[in-house]
Amino acid sequence: MTDRIDPDAPRVGQTTVPWSRRTDIQSWNRYAAVNDEFLYFHMDDDAGVAAGNASGAFGMGNLRFAYLHNALLATFGDDAVVEEVSCQFRAINQKGDVLTVVGTVTAVAATAGSTLVTLSLDVVDADGRSTCPATAVVRLPGVGRPDRTERA
Repeated sequence: MTDRIDPDAPRVGQTTVPWSRRTDIQSWNRYAAVNDEFLYFHMDDDAGVAAGNASGAFGMGNLRFAYLHNALLATFGDDAVVEEVSCQFRAINQKGDVLTVVGTVTAVAATAGSTLVTLSLDVVDADGRSTCPATAVVRLPGVGRPDRTERA
């Protein structure tokens, strides 16, 4: 059994709630509409091939950045404040793939009135390959104890 993050008592080594999405042209089109990111290689297979992806159209890197945020809020709840996220796009998001955000708590630092939780994250493809390694810091209001700090 996996030790999932307890938002009321996060500990180093606990893991995020799995958060997955199947990627497809419809999802990319909705994301493009909101973010004004209508680039042909995200919508058209011939343009994707011309851009160097033999499989055709491919997903937006920034959509995976949004997936990281969604996974953090799914794990910690709506009262959590995502203070920092940093990621690197390392692989193409292929059409029809299932992407899953995975993460582990690497540090917990409590202050009066809140707790800062540092995480190591990744967006992995259906085969478990890394596509977007990341780190994040989330502030949990009302959880902190001034004398508690834990690091991996």
